[in-house]
Amino acid sequence: MNIYSTFIVTNQRRTMSIRASLMLVLAIMTSVITYHSCSMQGQLEPPSSITAQDITPHIQELADDKYLGRMPFGLGDPMAVSYIVNQCKALDLKPANNGSFTQSVPMVEITSSIAEPMEIKTPTGNRTYQFGQDYVIQCQKTVSSIKINEAPLVFCGFGIKDDMISWDDYAGIDMRGKVAVVMVNDPGFGSEREDFFKGNTMTYYGRWTYKYEEADRQGLAGLLIIHEKHAAGYPWFVVQSSWTGAQLGLEKESVEQGADFKGWIHLDMAKDLFAACNLDLSQMMKDARTPGFKPVDMSATISTALNNTIKRDKSDNVLAYLEGSEHPDEFILYSAHWDHIGVGAPVDGDSIYNGALDNASGTATVLAIAKNLVDQKNRPKRSILFAFVTAEEQGLLGSEYLSLNPVVPNDQIVANINIDGCNPNGQMKDFQIVGIGHSDMDQIAEEELAKQNRYVLPDQEPEKGYFFRSDHFNFAKVGIPALFGEGGYDHVEHGIEYGKAKKDEYTAKNYHAPSDEYDAATWDMGGVVQDAQLYYNVGWRLANSTEWPQWKATSEFRRPTNLKD
Repeated sequence: MNIYSTFIVTNQRRTMSIRASLMLVLAIMTSVITYHSCSMQGQLEPPSSITAQDITPHIQELADDKYLGRMPFGLGDPMAVSYIVNQCKALDLKPANNGSFTQSVPMVEITSSIAEPMEIKTPTGNRTYQFGQDYVIQCQKTVSSIKINEAPLVFCGFGIKDDMISWDDYAGIDMRGKVAVVMVNDPGFGSEREDFFKGNTMTYYGRWTYKYEEADRQGLAGLLIIHEKHAAGYPWFVVQSSWTGAQLGLEKESVEQGADFKGWIHLDMAKDLFAACNLDLSQMMKDARTPGFKPVDMSATISTALNNTIKRDKSDNVLAYLEGSEHPDEFILYSAHWDHIGVGAPVDGDSIYNGALDNASGTATVLAIAKNLVDQKNRPKRSILFAFVTAEEQGLLGSEYLSLNPVVPNDQIVANINIDGCNPNGQMKDFQIVGIGHSDMDQIAEEELAKQNRYVLPDQEPEKGYFFRSDHFNFAKVGIPALFGEGGYDHVEHGIEYGKAKKDEYTAKNYHAPSDEYDAATWDMGGVVQDAQLYYNVGWRLANSTEWPQWKATSEFRRPTNLKD
């Protein structure tokens, strides 16, 4: 049996437990005791101190060249999975999936190659653009080839359609067989209006994944997203490295449906294209932010062709757990993705994208937390589930599969603590909570940070949509409150400017680049350990209390039927 079948509880048991908990809280509550101080009643203080030695060897191992960048389906895939499984076995953790430490994630790998270059006929003449330099496209359909012959181009604002918010960038045009050109992010970005979408805080409408999904719903022949580094949150190099070569997707029944191609165009190409169509790109970008915007026929057509190499295979999530001593049917979920993007275009002679920070560091931290939990004299009262998921870099695929095929009922998971990249720049006075404002996990983290003499820093780059860019997002979508954050900016010794400069340097030089490697000379593990201890403390607190963190009333992820209310 798996954990799901072992720990099924009845609604009656759940209701009795909730009522008992509420009665206890009411009995001890006074007018000066807050909700959070109530929830601390009877808690055990964290008895463990995580060290750099608990973490560093795992980073060094998983970021080694022999793993070839840990690309799912690649030669490094089974090596990485085997390493993590062996570490779980060495810790005497229990297998979480029907007696197995792995959960197979069936996927399709599609490698698209340009059969015919992109040619666009405009009112002022033909334009031919260069793959990689000007644009990046791929085909997500399981077909051997696709050919687009003079499909009409239409500027469709931000590519958003949602009747709930009365917004339709595809209004009035039958888009079937056409190619939409859309902007990255959403209309709130740059508006300086917090009540318009969410201002500079990216909503899910701003994510490329949403735009891809809507393109399929519209029956488009193709979708081109205009890249702008500030609105996207990353430079063009990330598009080149992440959206070229083999692309993975979950095996689905209707993968032949949807747009023929999807991809990105460089801002310089967009400027050239719109000028050739006698259109003012800057003005149209402003118009697209206006409610009631209607799509604009660009009086241009696009032709191109792609060939596909298709491979069906599977990668693995690694799932292990530590059984709770008193409430084994309630779980704290730690997650981290083990994968990266493999071998790609050489940079300074190096073609292995090691992913030391992203995310060997997060995987190593979860392993360190597991070790310290196992080493305790007393087991936590609730169970702890450790999920090392695959294919995050390809669209959060491993966590999506796990959330839809759970080994633990999702409503028995108290909370998720997701670790995607740690802070190699030294100890910080602050801690940045990404997507702050969604759940009680914010307050719990703040209280634990205070014990480290640290303060909470709100999301400093809300326009980049980091809340939608890691695995906790899939767990949030099925109702599990999540904590996702990182070390912050306010360096203990060097201050905020130093911390910000180090973060900016990583994004500009190392993010999704071969240079994301472990370097003992430049990595200050004090920050990694500091954050690891925080994640441990939050998990330990939840595992030894009766707390069920709740979604805020304003969060779109609030459980539709919340049994913990």
